[in-house]
Amino acid sequence: MIETFFLRRYDSPLGTYILVSSQRGVVCVALEDGSGAHLAQWERDGIRIQDGGEHNDTVADQLDAYFAGRLCQFSVPLDLQGTPFQRRVWGLLSDIPYGETRSYGQIAHTLGRPNCARPVGQAIARNPVAIIVPCHRVIGSNGKLTGYGDGLHRKQALLELEAAVRLTNSVS
Repeated sequence: MIETFFLRRYDSPLGTYILVSSQRGVVCVALEDGSGAHLAQWERDGIRIQDGGEHNDTVADQLDAYFAGRLCQFSVPLDLQGTPFQRRVWGLLSDIPYGETRSYGQIAHTLGRPNCARPVGQAIARNPVAIIVPCHRVIGSNGKLTGYGDGLHRKQALLELEAAVRLTNSVS
């Protein structure tokens, strides 16, 4: 049976993203101008792409709430496609609390592989669902922003948004 992925464009304050889901959940949230490789790979894999998708509507609503500062934890189902190691790393990213950061080394240590910061970084770079699996919350061990495929200015904007919402929530 041919698998079908559903696609929707999403205009965010940081640019236009494509939202892609399967029947099981969200497969991809990526900047539109960087999504060509994903689409080409799915086509090579024989996956049919069509507009729509119930999960895409849900994730768009949740992204709207996130950018408005009203959502701190995504609940949309995910259909993450990666190696077991990548999925373990992505799972740890999802455990980083809203508005907090961790270093690549801390993620490697949590995995029980303290000398594997580089493979952790490679797994993070392959995160297919930006923002939802919060790879923007991972920084260098020196506290500096490093390695964000969507651009460090977007990483900084996401971290600033979360910091402002945390500050507002702690004051009120």
